[in-house]
Amino acid sequence: MTAYLIRRLIHSVFVLIGVSLLVFFVGRMIGDPARLMLPLEASEAQVEALRARLGFDQPIYIQLFKFLGDLARGDFGMSIWQGVPAMSLVISRFPATVYLTLAVVGFSLLVALPMGIVAAVWPRSAIDRLTTVISVTGVSMPTFWLALMLIIVFAVNLNWFKTSGYGGVEYLILPVLALSVTHIGRIAQVVRSCMLDELSKPYITTARSKGLQENETVVRHALRNAAIPVITLTADEVAGLINGAVVIEVIFAWPGIGMLALDAIERRDFPVVQADVMLVAAVVVIMNLVVDLAYAYVDPRIRYA
Repeated sequence: MTAYLIRRLIHSVFVLIGVSLLVFFVGRMIGDPARLMLPLEASEAQVEALRARLGFDQPIYIQLFKFLGDLARGDFGMSIWQGVPAMSLVISRFPATVYLTLAVVGFSLLVALPMGIVAAVWPRSAIDRLTTVISVTGVSMPTFWLALMLIIVFAVNLNWFKTSGYGGVEYLILPVLALSVTHIGRIAQVVRSCMLDELSKPYITTARSKGLQENETVVRHALRNAAIPVITLTADEVAGLINGAVVIEVIFAWPGIGMLALDAIERRDFPVVQADVMLVAAVVVIMNLVVDLAYAYVDPRIRYA
């Protein structure tokens, strides 16, 4: 296991280097970074001054070496918009995104796991059909539309929750509900499908024939063996929320890295965009490593040589 971890960490470093090279070259392929950072009415002298200050007037290979050296130190330069180090600005917004992500994933699992299990235990029943309808509806529903409807009903008309901001539960409930519907639908369908497959296998029949209680058969044996696809999907949902909850963060004025990235793009703050992309890439790489380790924990048959 130790050798496997070392190999994965080395691979992760190469992945991050690849992402950094992609960020570097794409950022320069779309146009002059100095000109992109400044307003359209900026003079040529202002463009040249910013280009010289940020080193964009140097040969591309020198810029690349400097970029990689700064990257190794976690230095993405100063935010043009805020005037502070770009990575520190991104990190200051990261806890808000993690807070929202954990709340959404926790609520989604709390609802989706029982739905999928019950639907698999009683297939083709009314509960199974209801689970399918709820799941398909959740997956099909546009998140931005649901968010706006929740604001109108529960914040504007009933005045139960806050329409925007960051803080306690009253700020969290509406964003979580808006984001969770899609994730509940996907997770419930995967749980149902995997549980149906496991419950039809011979070892479940053997366990039942030996008098093992149904709850223990379903939860301890079938659910554990069906957990690997669920873990994979859950990790993908976490990565997607950290990377793509921009719409909900904007609608609810949630101060996460998604909203920060959008603000940085609007203000042409190139260092902040780069820092944001690299932080998300690092989180995705770490999530993949955690998932691989979770596989071995859930299924003892999995061993990494």
